[in-house]
Amino acid sequence: MEGNSIEEDSKVETNEQKEKNIEDDINVEEINFMEKILEKDASDELKCLDFERQMFLDCVFSDGLMICAKGVSYEKVIINLFKVYLNPANLILILNCDEYEENYLTKLLNSPLVRAASTNSNEREKIYLSGGIQFISTQVLVLDLLKNKIPTELITGIFVLRAHQVIESCQEAFALRLYRQKNKTGFIKAFTNSAEAFTFGYGHVEKVMRNLFVRELFLWPRFHAVIQRSLKTYEPVSVEFHVPLSSKLAQIQTNILDIMNFIVKELKRINPTVDLEEVTVENCVTKRFQKILQTQLDSIWHQLNAKTKLLITDLKILRSLMFSAIYSDSVTFYSTLKNYRGAEYAMHNSGWTLLDAAERIFKFSKERVFNNQDEFEPEPNAKWRAVSEILRIEIPADIKDVISDERNEFDKQKPIKILILCNDARTCYQLNQYLTQGAEKTLFWTALKNEVKVKKLSKSYKSFNIHESGIVKNPVEVNNPDFKHKPSTSGKAVRNEKISLKFNDTSRKRKHTNDETNESKTDDNNKVMVNDENEEEEEYIKDTYLLTMTQRIDGNESFSAADFDLTKAENVTFEVCDEYNEKNPSLNATAILSSMQKPTVFIQTFKSDRNRMSSLDQTLQDMSPDYIILYNINITAIRQIEIFEARHQRHVRRRLKVYVIMHAKTVEEQSFLTALRREKQAFELLIETKRTMVVPEYQDGKTDVEIEDQLDDEEEEDTRNAGGQEKALKKEKSKVIVDSREFRSELPCLIHKRGLDVIPAMITIGDYILTPDICVERKSISDLIGSLQSGRLYNQCFQMTRHYSMAILLIEFDQNKSFHLQGRYMLSRDSDTMNMEIVQKIQLLTIHFPKLRLVWSPSPYATAQLFEELKLNREEPNLEEIMQTGTDETMQELAVITDRYNTNIHDFLLKLPGITPKNIHQVMKKGKNLKNLLKMSDIDLVELLGNIKDARLLHNILHKAHEANKQDQKTIKGRKFLKK
Repeated sequence: MEGNSIEEDSKVETNEQKEKNIEDDINVEEINFMEKILEKDASDELKCLDFERQMFLDCVFSDGLMICAKGVSYEKVIINLFKVYLNPANLILILNCDEYEENYLTKLLNSPLVRAASTNSNEREKIYLSGGIQFISTQVLVLDLLKNKIPTELITGIFVLRAHQVIESCQEAFALRLYRQKNKTGFIKAFTNSAEAFTFGYGHVEKVMRNLFVRELFLWPRFHAVIQRSLKTYEPVSVEFHVPLSSKLAQIQTNILDIMNFIVKELKRINPTVDLEEVTVENCVTKRFQKILQTQLDSIWHQLNAKTKLLITDLKILRSLMFSAIYSDSVTFYSTLKNYRGAEYAMHNSGWTLLDAAERIFKFSKERVFNNQDEFEPEPNAKWRAVSEILRIEIPADIKDVISDERNEFDKQKPIKILILCNDARTCYQLNQYLTQGAEKTLFWTALKNEVKVKKLSKSYKSFNIHESGIVKNPVEVNNPDFKHKPSTSGKAVRNEKISLKFNDTSRKRKHTNDETNESKTDDNNKVMVNDENEEEEEYIKDTYLLTMTQRIDGNESFSAADFDLTKAENVTFEVCDEYNEKNPSLNATAILSSMQKPTVFIQTFKSDRNRMSSLDQTLQDMSPDYIILYNINITAIRQIEIFEARHQRHVRRRLKVYVIMHAKTVEEQSFLTALRREKQAFELLIETKRTMVVPEYQDGKTDVEIEDQLDDEEEEDTRNAGGQEKALKKEKSKVIVDSREFRSELPCLIHKRGLDVIPAMITIGDYILTPDICVERKSISDLIGSLQSGRLYNQCFQMTRHYSMAILLIEFDQNKSFHLQGRYMLSRDSDTMNMEIVQKIQLLTIHFPKLRLVWSPSPYATAQLFEELKLNREEPNLEEIMQTGTDETMQELAVITDRYNTNIHDFLLKLPGITPKNIHQVMKKGKNLKNLLKMSDIDLVELLGNIKDARLLHNILHKAHEANKQDQKTIKGRKFLKK
């Protein structure tokens, strides 16, 4: 017996060993397959670096959330993962991807299996069954999942981009929850470049991971050892130009900082009980400042006094003025500052314009434009001289040094390509104007554009003709041989040779930080407050310009930078490439650069504010520049340049050379250092969180435990049942019919999370049908105001009360803001009587519809809970009956207006005299736009509106000046006491 048991045990061990060996063989085969993918990728144009290989291997074998530093793109990882799953047997869905990224990834993969989601639901069903990679919007995916139009159990996996945006109530979390309910084997892989987004709130990264149904967290900061090792060997050569500010500009910066410091102290003194720890002068210069204010003050805004609100507004204005002074020219800043010195603004600010520091700011800004004799002699931008020196002297001198070195093989016939990177399109336009026209003409036309009064010109501005009256539309149109460029006197640039582009060393002061996430969609650090621009000039402000360099000496032109005479650098001229900038603005720059015989200068923005993958990296790959000039410093750009050079692995003597222009010891440098510090702290927090957080095994949703827990689907047993009494039968799951257009909001997701079935349908009356008798029309605050003013809400309430016994108007507030209707913050600032008008209209609505219930909800979470309570022990709605309700002509017309037209424009036109509900559709179809409507004559308006009376009324309101009736003005003034 013992012998038999021993033999049986040995057989079991042998079987287990065989199974283990088979699993090991399978793992080896998988690893070999992945290595082949990476080896194949290494033969492509973009080489896969060591850290990218490691990131790929981390993701391919397990689901998880990957957080990368800005500039450390996960693009190569995603492309290689797509190649692994690029098979008709797999169905892969990509969420949260914008149009630019979709086109970019589709072009790289170049496969018929990569498809975009169709707008037709029937076509989408066929595409789902054909497999491949699908780019699909989250709203469409949610609707298809709820309607069972997609085979959920056949989905191989889902990729989620910008994962930091996946909060509990968003559409992505809704789609993933529906996916995990029916599919327990598919994968979920999430990626993001925003580490700082996880520093706001308590346990934010754990919540995001829970919403994504992942258990693994992968962190890739710039100081990661593998990234350090990958980029250290092939660092680009860097030269920093520390450009000092002029004395007057330095004084302006100092005085603005003094005023900001005073306002911050005043804020904390007035509000001792409010948490304003993060509101500091140092944080004011970062791009996260707006997010900090929203986080700390939005929920209590209605409780703050008027003085506090004025101080916060002035703090934002001073912050904009600070960066306007540094990044824009002296004329633009002076023109902007004049707007804050008028009596009108003085009556509506906290009083900072009356301070001595403000008076000094006004004084120095004027002295930067006019000299002691009140002559127009503006101070050029401090960085212009540095750019001119680099292009005319530094780069040609470096080329001559390379040629003189016998060890280098330099092709003189190959034209030199120089890339200049700026923060925004306006800076690119300004730099283009300076290089092609010179400082004097650029500043003079800027003065004309901003209506700066010029009484006398200095000697330097009398050397060129000034008969042109207007803004330079095209630099090529102005050709004046008498004009010669004169270098700026703003200060000599200090060169620091051979300074590495790598700023991540912990022994240095500069530490890594992430750039701003998608919240901002604009760069506040470099936002220049200017007057309203003319439409003609706006057409020529682009984010890309292409120039050519030539040197004319004694009538001879030199087209090679290697032949430039450095002693006559002022003769180097720049011309706009007409082929790119005028004839074919959409033409590929790579095709033009390949045919250029002259040295070319490519000016463009960083494009990092778009939060898109490979925005700059694609430009570097297509252009392959010889030199790069960072006109403004940008963390993302620096890291993308590092990775670009590491991919090419060139010899040290042939590496890319980067010139970094920066104002030393200024707000620009402080903003950069603060951003680095904040990113480093964000990753340190994430590393500590990863070390201590506890992740349940069921968090991936591959078991029913987590889904049931999230859906709150467990029913409590009734303990009041007497002995022997039978248990009640299990009730049918409650359901809510939701209008398909409501899936743009958070509420359907939260309703489903509470265990209610959500049924999407195109209903004509109401937004949510809870029972056969309960209909709910949901309105946000902005939608409520627009509906009341247009009268659309009246029709909606009329239809609800007509077809349902319990009609509910739900007024829903933003959970991140105060639950407070009255107050200029939540409503409108256009009129003092706006608040009273809104309240009066709501009162009239309740009088007209006494059966209408008004429900005020502080957040979508409270609304979802309310819906659940309203449905207790009530009958479920019938979808067929609901679809047949309210299909009369009135509701069809309302649906046409909502679907085919912009409701805001529709409501605005109805307010104009002469436009009635009968002719509004004709006006919106044939009028095209307001500009076209203004150009129409009396006869055209008669044909458009159908009668002379309406045409005359509309023509008069559009073309004649009108003044308010004095009696009406007295009535409005007499009503002011009602505000109290």
